[in-house]
Amino acid sequence: MRRLAPLALVALLAACSSGDPASSGARDITPQIGTIQLLNEPQKVGDFAVTDLDGKTITAGALRGKVVLVNFWATWCPPCRAEIPDLVDLQAKYKDDLVVVGISEDEAPIDTVRAFVAEHKVNYFIAMTTPELAKVFRGVSALPTTFVIDREGQIVARHVGQLNPVTTELETQFLAGLSRDITVERVDDPAKLRLENAAQAKEIPGVDLTKMSPAKRTEAIKAMNAEHCTCGCDLTIAECRINDPSCGISLPLAQALADKIAAQ
Repeated sequence: MRRLAPLALVALLAACSSGDPASSGARDITPQIGTIQLLNEPQKVGDFAVTDLDGKTITAGALRGKVVLVNFWATWCPPCRAEIPDLVDLQAKYKDDLVVVGISEDEAPIDTVRAFVAEHKVNYFIAMTTPELAKVFRGVSALPTTFVIDREGQIVARHVGQLNPVTTELETQFLAGLSRDITVERVDDPAKLRLENAAQAKEIPGVDLTKMSPAKRTEAIKAMNAEHCTCGCDLTIAECRINDPSCGISLPLAQALADKIAAQ
């Protein structure tokens, strides 16, 4: 992993957060009013470093003082693609206060992700996932999953599924100290994951996909996220497996799909 020299890292952060100094000035940001939910017990983020698609590295320490959205996503995930324009707008509007870090879970070649990012004019930091990141940001069983980190480096919210742009902006304004009219409700981080907001499962309880090639594994996961379970739950096979791992109908359906795709 290639790390930037301190001065280069400062320049990178300035690019992420400040824009062109010559054009900076009073920002057209209207304080919002609303209610958000933050964790009862914020979780301190461990040390981590991520290297973007161009080889630039950013660290957890360098992000202190900013609101950070760590967004796990993939090019094959429909709700991930749907929320990208909102994240692009949010990064542009709050460039002085917010850093969006997109972590791609794609198993496709990095050039595929790079082309996707260029096509969609992504203006925020994009990196490929690593085992080290999986240890810091636990519980990413579906995409997109977004961790909201405050200026002190604590995870204060976690969202599974497509982000609500209004909620995300409220969180950004509150955590950045830009609005005093936002009400905070304290909640527990639910231990049981349920797929909502069209979230796409990337792991299927009870089905071992590790022996498949990356391409076939992606194909199998996409199929399980698209085909519906026949148990009467009105969910996809992937949703049923995650929302109810004890279901005796979704498991053989998921396994049959995996076997079929592996044999192709």
